[in-house]
Amino acid sequence: MVAEAVAAVGADAYTRIVATLIRVTGDWTLAEDSAQDALAQAPERWPRDGVPDNPGGWLMTVARNRATDVLRRASVERRKLHELAELAPAAPATDDQEEEVVDDRLRLIFTCCHPALALESRVALTLRTVCGVPTADIARALLVPHATMTRRLTRAKTKIADARIPYHVPSGPALAERLPGVLAVLYVLFTRGYDPDGEPGLADEAVRLARLLHQLLPDQPEVAGLLALLLFQHSRREARRDGQGNLLTLDKQDRARWDRAAIREGLETLAAAPADGPYVLQARIAACHATAPDPGATDWPAIARWYDELVELHPSPVIALNRAVAHGYAHGPAAGLALIDQVLATGALKDYPLAVAAQADLTARLGHRDHAAALFRQAAARLAPGAERRALLERADDLTGPAPG
Repeated sequence: MVAEAVAAVGADAYTRIVATLIRVTGDWTLAEDSAQDALAQAPERWPRDGVPDNPGGWLMTVARNRATDVLRRASVERRKLHELAELAPAAPATDDQEEEVVDDRLRLIFTCCHPALALESRVALTLRTVCGVPTADIARALLVPHATMTRRLTRAKTKIADARIPYHVPSGPALAERLPGVLAVLYVLFTRGYDPDGEPGLADEAVRLARLLHQLLPDQPEVAGLLALLLFQHSRREARRDGQGNLLTLDKQDRARWDRAAIREGLETLAAAPADGPYVLQARIAACHATAPDPGATDWPAIARWYDELVELHPSPVIALNRAVAHGYAHGPAAGLALIDQVLATGALKDYPLAVAAQADLTARLGHRDHAAALFRQAAARLAPGAERRALLERADDLTGPAPG
């Protein structure tokens, strides 16, 4: 009972406490330590004293008291102690106090994702400070030693202080300029977790943060677009592998195992985002896949049209490659292969294994099985050992067997 109560309030309370204490004290480490201390005390004291009526308020009070004690011992300026003393106790928050907490959380997200920090540092700092993920877990998920991650986080916090990066949410044109960087961090975080050999917990955190950001910025279409996109992608997480752990392509997945609640949430979120920014367009493409009852019902012409708009709005070689594949399914494999040739002719995707895999897939659909198998093996050879490489080799093996009847 107590463990469930702590788990239910913990993640959300951690972000609120850290964000508020950073605003008041300006000390990131003190804010994190105080929040961790409060979360550690809950499972010790709640079984004895009972779960508080307002668990989040209780945690904030304990963290505030801990921070006050540390600052008092350090003989810091009276202003910080006064502001800490005025933080709401365990009583329910008023509307004004709740609005301030919302602002604090937004400030924290935008500060962690400041473009002055390297992308790796932004991802790590977001995980540590906004999500409360332990440093050791971040290091393991991002494939670096624990000591390296500790130094990276310390350097990021030091840079924020030394460069006097403002702890605020930009507005007007500045918000439009900074928001894509914040969304890019969440997208990278999700991708790290959704990759075949990635850490699944990172994808969960990205979805949680995207929900939080959408809650805090409900009028930003691209925030809604990113959340919808992640929900559609994440809805397939339980169906992406067979019983032996091998990756399954979309057409081979058991769609009954897709998370229908996530798909519904994605559709509702997307419906409230009429503006067609890059994430909204990607979400519309993902929605075509998520709502198709079977592979044959996929609306490939619509997907191709969305990709036509996306590549105009946000040109990149990978998007152009995906557009080529979509046209291959919508208008015939020969059309798709011609577009892939155009992308490869630019040299931008030289040695990119998924470009070769896309060629292999459309070549197989033309009926050139041996050539397609060779291309799949060529793509696999450019990947490190893992689930994705095995999947490509299995596609090659399937093509070199007897032709389907």
